[in-house]
Amino acid sequence: MKQSISLVIFALCVSVACNTIASDSPNIILCMADDQGWGDTGYNGHPHLRTPHLDQMAAEGVTFTRFYAAAAMCSPTRASCYTGRNPYRFGVTFAMKGMLEPTELPITTVLKQHGYTTGHFGKWHLGTLSKTVGDQNRWGTFAKQPERYYCPPWERDVDVCFVTESKVPTWNPLLHPGPISKKQSQQSTKQGRPYGNEYFTGPGQKETDNMDGDDSRVIMDRAIPFIRDAVQNDRPFFAAVWFHTPHSPVVGGPKYREMYREQPEPAQHYYACLTAMDEQIGRLRAELKSLGVADNTMLCFCSDNGPARQGSPRHVGSAKNLKGFKLSIDEGGIRVPGLMVWPNKIDSPRTIDAPCFTTDYFPTILDAIDVELPTDRPYDGTSLLPLVTGQSNERQKPLGFLNRDGKESVWMQHRYKLVCTESGDRLYDIPGDPAETTDVAQQLPDVTKKMKKELTRWKATVMSDLQRLQ
Repeated sequence: MKQSISLVIFALCVSVACNTIASDSPNIILCMADDQGWGDTGYNGHPHLRTPHLDQMAAEGVTFTRFYAAAAMCSPTRASCYTGRNPYRFGVTFAMKGMLEPTELPITTVLKQHGYTTGHFGKWHLGTLSKTVGDQNRWGTFAKQPERYYCPPWERDVDVCFVTESKVPTWNPLLHPGPISKKQSQQSTKQGRPYGNEYFTGPGQKETDNMDGDDSRVIMDRAIPFIRDAVQNDRPFFAAVWFHTPHSPVVGGPKYREMYREQPEPAQHYYACLTAMDEQIGRLRAELKSLGVADNTMLCFCSDNGPARQGSPRHVGSAKNLKGFKLSIDEGGIRVPGLMVWPNKIDSPRTIDAPCFTTDYFPTILDAIDVELPTDRPYDGTSLLPLVTGQSNERQKPLGFLNRDGKESVWMQHRYKLVCTESGDRLYDIPGDPAETTDVAQQLPDVTKKMKKELTRWKATVMSDLQRLQ
């Protein structure tokens, strides 16, 4: 009840403040890949993969060398983007589990109160889109209690939606691709049939036109008209463009597979869908420039976790020199590509070595529109503006991570990363040992003890919030 009252008060406050927001409020676009690894870009040195448009973003804007997903899996990371809070605080602890609770304050709500129009395109994964009809991959709490976890974006202050509840094939997204490996040969009868996950645009409204070919292109075909309409109506806009690429089913189109014909068949598909997605990033940037709004648009790109290794021979993503993959709180599971271009604020290329993560998006956006963070709840992220504008070189606020229902946790500072699991505690010097090969906890007992105390205190507040929700 107390949180609900706080939300009402906050809404009233920002409504009053709405008229004071500058007419040059920045447009905001959050692009996110799905399971793209730290090493899965050209600018990070991949030996085969072609990502010229992401490389261009890196050459022109901010490259985060230590950008992290808030979790080692999809739904929790996505929840962090919308709230600026650790997703465990409101029950999003795993894929297809939890939702953006009504007591949470989504970034879309804040921005709408300040005159923005909002859109979400691609993967949602933050609740069910129907109380009765689930997509074919619905499981966990989504399957057990679809009405309890009904949380479509159109009920979270998103004006324009084109969203799926979870995954779809990366080529011909509405159709089953058939067997991916010999073990799946029984799926050959499914090839060409409806995949079972659909794109929703509103309550019970499903889109079926213009669905052939690359899924990233299908998504961008909906995002660009939204942006054009916002510009035409002289309104600042927020757009979340959350690609399914390169999550399974990984399917590359013929044109893009041909670019990698020298590679093994699984790699052809993986690289092909990423290059196709990269092409759409370039298309988006060209459109922003054509509309005359590129300079005043904060465009961010990241992935929701590290590369997958389970379930498909086409999961050939790279964490480069990092240890671990998706589902792991080792660096390879949570460190992801991170980029930002915003010419009005970032007038020259900059590399940021300080650790940053998706939980920082919310406070960064509020800082960009000159709005204070609400004081009625704890925020786990911090504004990145001092870093991206060159006013600071170091992050002051540590990063906290939870995994496996809280059995695993991480406390990360600029230099050291403390990993606590049921098997014990480990301390790594990340700048000097990014591959986490040497545990220095015994060598630095004072550092370990101090960080463990901070982590224990922070984790207790997060788990307390989770227990109150349950």
